[in-house]
Amino acid sequence: MSIVLVISAAGCKKKPPVAAAPPSPPPTIAPPPPPEPKAPVIAQFTAEPDTIERGQSSTLRWSVSDATNVTIDPGLGSVQSNGNRQVFPSNTTTYTLTATGTRTVKATATVNVTVPPPPPPPPPADKIPFTSRLEREITDAYFDYDSSDIREDARNALTRDADALKAILRDFPNNSLVVEGHCDERGSAEYNLGLGDRRATAAKEFLIQLGIPADRLKTISYGKERPQCADSNEACWQKNRRAHFAAGQ
Repeated sequence: MSIVLVISAAGCKKKPPVAAAPPSPPPTIAPPPPPEPKAPVIAQFTAEPDTIERGQSSTLRWSVSDATNVTIDPGLGSVQSNGNRQVFPSNTTTYTLTATGTRTVKATATVNVTVPPPPPPPPPADKIPFTSRLEREITDAYFDYDSSDIREDARNALTRDADALKAILRDFPNNSLVVEGHCDERGSAEYNLGLGDRRATAAKEFLIQLGIPADRLKTISYGKERPQCADSNEACWQKNRRAHFAAGQ
C-alpha cells in the first residue's frame, strides 16, 4: 500500500511555465534630409526718380533675401540686404546690384541725367555815365594839415580807387580823369593853391605807380576855393584837405 502512494504523488507534479518571447523593436525611421539653401532673391531694385537734372539726386531702393553679401556699384560698395541711398550722378549712370549666396544674381537700375540749358543772358543794362561811375565807385584821399604826403588811409583809398579806375577807364576809352587838390580855409589863397597842386600831383603819381595810364590823368588845384564843409573846426577842415576825382573835359 505504501508503494501506490509514492507513484500517485509523482504523477501529480506540475510542469514549469514557458517564458514569453521579448517584443520586437520598432522599425528605425531615417531623419528627413536638411533643406537645401535657397538662392538669393532680389525683390526690388529701383531708382526714384529715374531721370534727374545734373545737380539733383535720385534714391536707390532695394530689397534682397537669402544673400550672404550684397553690393551696389559704382560707388556704394557693400550694403545691407534692405535699404535706400541717395546718389548724385553727374552723368547718366547704370547701377548694378549683386547678391551672392548659393549662386550670384544681379539687377540694374539706371539714373538718366539731363543737363539744363544755360540761363539766357541778362538784358543789356543802360550804360552808367562816366561821371556817375566816378561818384559811385571812387573815394577821396585825405591829407594832414599843411602836408601833401600820402598817409596810410590815403594809400588804402587810392589803392581801391586804382582797381575801380582801371575798369572805368576801360569802359570809357575816350575819357580822362582830373585829380583835384583841395585845402582847408587856413592860410593865404596863393599858398593853398600851391599846396593843393602838390596834393593833386602826389595822388596822380601814386595812381600811376598802381598802373593807371599817365595820359589819362590830369591835375588841377582849387586851393581853398571849393570847400566841402564850411564849419571852422578840425572835423570840417579834415574833409577839405583832400584829393578829389572828376571827369576831364
